[in-house]
Amino acid sequence: MPAREDRVSGPLARRCAGLAWEAIGASLDARGYATTGPLLDAAECAALVALYGDDARFRSRIDMARFRFGEGEYKYFAAPLPEAVATLRQDLYRPLAPVANRWAERLGVRERFPVDLEGLARLCARHGQRRPTPLLLCYGKGGYNCLHQDLYGKVAFPLQLTVLLSDPERDFTGGEFVLVEQRPRAQSAAHVVPLARGEAVIFTTRYRPARGTRGWRRVALRHGVSEIRSGERYTLGVIFHDAE
Repeated sequence: MPAREDRVSGPLARRCAGLAWEAIGASLDARGYATTGPLLDAAECAALVALYGDDARFRSRIDMARFRFGEGEYKYFAAPLPEAVATLRQDLYRPLAPVANRWAERLGVRERFPVDLEGLARLCARHGQRRPTPLLLCYGKGGYNCLHQDLYGKVAFPLQLTVLLSDPERDFTGGEFVLVEQRPRAQSAAHVVPLARGEAVIFTTRYRPARGTRGWRRVALRHGVSEIRSGERYTLGVIFHDAE
């Protein structure tokens, strides 16, 4: 019998399709991020967390303190991806591609993104980006993640998501997901995004278009995680473009 994480593609695909995509698109346009509501159930979250100790499922491990990224660690999945991760990546990319292309048009960027994930993978491969980028992150007490952007190469799809796999009411305290908007000629604005277990936040990888007095302009955002005060926090990061 397939492992638990390999039996969720049907129900999970239906959940992805059933998200409030019109409202998500409007929130992404207005703020650069949107939450999904419940996406993974408790068993699916636990199954992904359980993979963390199986090094055979991952291609690399990053000690965040070593690179001054923060305190904690994360692991990049090796191919093939767990079915739940592959389903999220494939089924969420398709409705997000029109948002990405709308943003490119508003910003006067010539780049356009394929309609499906397979097309994006081919585009990445042409630029030498062939390594999968979805990852699991683990933070203990005192852990945090500095503000950053996840780019990995010339091809960078402008949207990604993070799914909280731990229960903030039971497993940890602190550890809020934070976005900082770097506004031109103005002070930066911080957004704290509360998440429930199994809920995702979709957000910009680098910048979003914002209307100004002279038309559309770029507003850059960086994301991170505040300090964990107690317990342990696991999250799944889903980035759509591959790495060099």
